[in-house]
Amino acid sequence: MGSQEVTNWQGKRVTVAGLGVSGIPAAKVLHGLGALVTVVNDGDDDRARAQAAELEALGVTVRLGDGATLPEGTELIVTAPGWQPDKPLFAAAAEAGVPVWGDVELAWRLRGLDGREPAPWLAVTGTNGKTTTVQMLASILKAAGLRTAAVGNIGVSLLDAVLGEQEYDVLAVELSSYQLHWAPSLRAHSGAVLNLAPDHLDWHGSMEAYAADKGRIYEGNRVACVYNVADKATEDLVRAADVEEGCRAVGFTLGAPGPSQLGVVDGILVDRAFVENRQKNAQELAEVSDVTPPAPHNVANALAAAALARAFGVPPKAVRDGLRAFTPDAHRIAHVADLDEVAYVDDSKATNTHAAEASLAAYESIVWIAGGLAKGATFDELVARSAKRLRGVVLIGADRALIREALARHAPEVPVVDLDRTDTGAMLAAVQEARRLAGPGDTVLLAPACASMDMFANYNKRGDAFAEAVRELGA
Repeated sequence: MGSQEVTNWQGKRVTVAGLGVSGIPAAKVLHGLGALVTVVNDGDDDRARAQAAELEALGVTVRLGDGATLPEGTELIVTAPGWQPDKPLFAAAAEAGVPVWGDVELAWRLRGLDGREPAPWLAVTGTNGKTTTVQMLASILKAAGLRTAAVGNIGVSLLDAVLGEQEYDVLAVELSSYQLHWAPSLRAHSGAVLNLAPDHLDWHGSMEAYAADKGRIYEGNRVACVYNVADKATEDLVRAADVEEGCRAVGFTLGAPGPSQLGVVDGILVDRAFVENRQKNAQELAEVSDVTPPAPHNVANALAAAALARAFGVPPKAVRDGLRAFTPDAHRIAHVADLDEVAYVDDSKATNTHAAEASLAAYESIVWIAGGLAKGATFDELVARSAKRLRGVVLIGADRALIREALARHAPEVPVVDLDRTDTGAMLAAVQEARRLAGPGDTVLLAPACASMDMFANYNKRGDAFAEAVRELGA
């Protein structure tokens, strides 16, 4: 939707589904463009009423406690990404022929509204590693002297990036499967799917539907579709995508790269995709030691980020400098302390089995703290693959029995402590039990493989509780 179509918003009846981090900015932007905006929201608590009052003061209509009914005369719905596709509101919209966009689709359609040349998007999705990869990518792009930001599911809001005063040369965009589901016309410069594992299946309905939504990131790519050589499902999505003529499939691998791949040779990150005569030539980009932390799954993230940056024409030196400058967010395989020759590592961000498996693969001998809300996950595969690394396990949280049963089946010799408590002191007890099980050279690893909301407000609070408990041990 180009700048010449601005007037289309004048008087357009738009329903915004959901208050919150994407709904409120969307409502404000649309109202500012002259649309007649109604916000519908399921919740009707104090926070929602305060948010509603703020929007109503601007002239936006807000209906709290009723997110199911389609307001009269609605011509477009803009939904928060978390709203499930089977909601009655969307069934009513389908029946009435009303299109549904997410916040990403809205941002994509509003690019160039102010007459500026829109910045290309380098887009990243995957079950795990999205945020880290996008932050690495932004760091590399900055090292190349480009004006950029990490946006989308993290950092700067996409609407701000598209409509704000700051001008960008290129955007590093993190996209969740929810966001991609509601973004039918998105066409990135280049896109990457890092990995695919069962997650959010309660939302998508099936693994096939989840994968298909992830695969939307490749639609219309112009230069490169970046996939994970070790995860065939990501390559299958590339094959199924309708891309622009000349767009290439580019793989990343922790092994030696073939032509049109990035990989690792003798501790060096190597590019055989964006070089002259890729059958014979390779370009050194950085050393594995330039990646923080240099755990295998994080090196894979770095290779994916490098592939997208190279697709945009970034020189090799910027890849190295950008990776060196990057520091990961808290609670992502963060080393907390060493006590009595035992390392304590916080990977509270490992909220599903796929992330936990990657975390466990980074260490040789582990006392594992796990458990929480399983979100429908099963743990047999995770435990079977990681059993040989486990020295002991401490289980916490609502669904810990599911992990305990998987341990009994696949690692019966590993000692397990089952903590049947959810109070604020539970994490300290878990860390104390882990210390008792650990010996010199071991790693006590918080990689819960579960969501945190049974015991903590979010994974950050869970990680903070772990770090605080470790500090108390060492005091």
